[in-house]
Amino acid sequence: MEWSERIGRRIRLRDLHILLAVVQSKSLAKAAEQLAISRPVVSKVIADLEHALGVRLLERDRHGAEPTIYGAALLKRATTVFNELREGVKDIEFLVDPAAGEVRIGSGPNVADTLVSAVIERLSRRHPRIVFHLVTSDETDTLYRDLHERKVDFLIARKGGRLGDEKLRFEILYDPSFVVVAGSRSPWARRHRIALAELVNEAWVLPPPEGLMGPAFLNVLRAGGLDEPRIAVFATPGVRLNLVATGRFLTITTSLIFGLSKRPGIKVLPVKLQYASLPMGIITLKNRTLSPVAQLFIDEAREVAKPLGRRKW
Repeated sequence: MEWSERIGRRIRLRDLHILLAVVQSKSLAKAAEQLAISRPVVSKVIADLEHALGVRLLERDRHGAEPTIYGAALLKRATTVFNELREGVKDIEFLVDPAAGEVRIGSGPNVADTLVSAVIERLSRRHPRIVFHLVTSDETDTLYRDLHERKVDFLIARKGGRLGDEKLRFEILYDPSFVVVAGSRSPWARRHRIALAELVNEAWVLPPPEGLMGPAFLNVLRAGGLDEPRIAVFATPGVRLNLVATGRFLTITTSLIFGLSKRPGIKVLPVKLQYASLPMGIITLKNRTLSPVAQLFIDEAREVAKPLGRRKW
């Protein structure tokens, strides 16, 4: 059957929208209620779609409605269609008013607290009508799933093994370095040279071990010869730096967190660390066209990251 006969004339966006509602609610009756249409209308739309395509799209039993492999394949593409239409509307809104729009960013909590927050602060001053949706998670799988499902426009995250996925594109923003920091009142702040192993009995405050950065920071310490640091507190970046400023604790952090979260009374210690390079960057879907607002955010992120790549710690 020709394209124009099967698709162009017989399948409408409304039909796909109804099919999506049925699958999401797992019920023809619930979908009809949500869409404010009758149950027979929903049934007829599904039947017409199945007739047009020549395959069964739904499996229905007393437990509800589930997509067949054919239904799932159609909805996978339909989701892309709906997303592109939404982005097209956003593009028009942006062209009408370049200072407005929405952008959805996915990242880990550490990056959200620092780099992403800095970009939002700069953009919101120039474009106060832009709406920012920040989605954070310590679970890498969750972030990548949100990107593939188009719940976020892009990720700002570290380069990892998942970037072997041919559907993804990675653009490096900068390569952060790791540093050990102490309060300026700490005795260690007066030393000109320190071996990492000397700090084994100090009280360390580190990221939670179940998060993205906890294991990474521990691996850096262990690679430098500090196999069993005395961890006194597990906390978020802001709390860690506050505790370090008291002079009683040490922490390991990155140039990103230290550079964008400057706190008085904190000093980088002269400790050499060994670690593998793991660049920070922007992760996008190759087959997805970003909205002008999303591109504006990425351009600003490049500007914010520039000095981080040049600065010496």
